[in-house]
Amino acid sequence: MLSFSLLPVTALALISSTLAADTCNGHAELCSRQYSNVTFIGAHDSYAVGDGLADNQDKDVTAQLNDGIRTLQLQAHNASDGVHLCHTSCSLQDGGLLSDYFGKVVSWVSSNPNDVVTIVLTNPENLPVSTYSSILTSSGIDQYMYQPSSSAIGLSDWPTLGELIDQKKTVVAFLDYQANFDTEPRLIDEFSNMWEDAYNVVDASFGCSVNRTSGQPSAQMYLINHYLDSSYALGGTQFWIPNKDQLNVTNSESGDGSIGFHVGNCVSLWGRNPNHILLDFYDAASNAPFNLAASLNGVSAPTNTVTAGSGATASVTSGGTAKVSSSSLNSAAVISLDLKKGLYVGLSVVGALVFGIGRTVL
Repeated sequence: MLSFSLLPVTALALISSTLAADTCNGHAELCSRQYSNVTFIGAHDSYAVGDGLADNQDKDVTAQLNDGIRTLQLQAHNASDGVHLCHTSCSLQDGGLLSDYFGKVVSWVSSNPNDVVTIVLTNPENLPVSTYSSILTSSGIDQYMYQPSSSAIGLSDWPTLGELIDQKKTVVAFLDYQANFDTEPRLIDEFSNMWEDAYNVVDASFGCSVNRTSGQPSAQMYLINHYLDSSYALGGTQFWIPNKDQLNVTNSESGDGSIGFHVGNCVSLWGRNPNHILLDFYDAASNAPFNLAASLNGVSAPTNTVTAGSGATASVTSGGTAKVSSSSLNSAAVISLDLKKGLYVGLSVVGALVFGIGRTVL
């Protein structure tokens, strides 16, 4: 089991004698821990729920949070009636309005005031940050959002979980592109504060090289994309779908290709644990991801039992063999399909092409 590692003692915030919170994210020990020194399990494309081609989870956000997910990754797209959560294109997968999703998060957060939740909002259409400000207000999530004093926060300058909880600012939100501290300080610039490793990975070697950042990785938090895809090419279109056949391995606690394996690679390179671990169908291996996070955080394992939904056990893709994509979108392998899967995937791609998508990223 990987050992629990702390930032240097000199980097830890002093514990206030007036700290009211006595349990933070389920553990008293985490109340004095800085946000930047905790590992959270996250749901990649949290809104993409179902057993379809473009889905990544099989439980809605409320169930995800109840199970112990504390990082929610989203992808926003503009539509005629507002900002939707869609997978590459709203014609391919539409998870509904962002405001409705935020409303569910607000309901959960208000009922669970001693838990800090992170939102990682991706902005592939480069919508101006002002587009999101009105949604934050109308959904009510703005009242729970942490607002830093500067656009870039040093590793040792983040508040503790206890401080966030005492201040009733239990939602920490990042925006990957078009963040603007002067316009909307509650949407923190992700890559000024946190780097990510590669995504759309199709090989279980799970290296931990920096893939995206605009700062110094050694001085930032980091997020790892721990989900295994299968890559396809059809009609000049490249796309990736979750490799469900490998979920029990990918989402397991230890062994080659597991979460622990990926984390171990990262610790060997960076000397500290990741802050956020994104998973597809996080429930496929029951409590394994949450048990590992507890170990990394130096706390006891959770007592609730996470059950797998139908999407986490269904077989959709061939295990196949492919090459790792070491950069975000530069390489893909073509995996042969049987007739049934080929027809299923092919129809989806034709639909994507009709709507003008040249490259489908799931």
